[in-house]
Amino acid sequence: MTTIGIIGAGEVGSQLARAAIAEGYDVVIANSRGPETLRALIAELGPSARAAYAADAAAAADFAILAYPYKPSDTLPVEELAGKVVLDTNNYMVWRDGHHPDIDSGRKTEHELRQEQLPTSKIAKAFTHVQAPSLFRLARPAGAPDRRAMVVSSDHPEAVALVTRFYDQLGYDTVDNSPLSEAWRSTPGTPMWRHHVHGQSRQQLIDNLRRAQRTARP
Repeated sequence: MTTIGIIGAGEVGSQLARAAIAEGYDVVIANSRGPETLRALIAELGPSARAAYAADAAAAADFAILAYPYKPSDTLPVEELAGKVVLDTNNYMVWRDGHHPDIDSGRKTEHELRQEQLPTSKIAKAFTHVQAPSLFRLARPAGAPDRRAMVVSSDHPEAVALVTRFYDQLGYDTVDNSPLSEAWRSTPGTPMWRHHVHGQSRQQLIDNLRRAQRTARP
């Protein structure tokens, strides 16, 4: 049985835990306040889930999900995540995160900075443009004419392959927008982002990624 370590138990992390368990995964989930604060969520998720501290969730994981905003001062479980694929669900929001000069200037994406925080892991940008409450509602079986797609960006082909399989299991096609330096094309405010409520087909997503224009923030 594959175990997913989820660090971050807010709306995104909790919904991804539900989706993963529905597809037969085991989940170890952590937040910043300690496992005792996750009792209600674990009771809802059932026997395939348990709560832990972040380092323990990372150590137990076959692959991991970071479901909380990027912070330069983050102390992440680097050793426990070494060699593992790590899905980064973060979107850079100035109103929430403050300004980061490297991101604002266009020198780097937030996911490149996350890769620097976890240099021995394989970061993949994933699940960043479908609202968490819509994850089940928009899912469709493979081959359905109205199947939506989600984007992945990574510097590691094996991470792209893992996310592609995971998306398919959850009911979505994949568009590969690698490497991480191209992840700005799927950030808030870009053409594809305007479809984050209702989703978009694979071809629509490809077209919208191509239409994106990069501008430095003031």
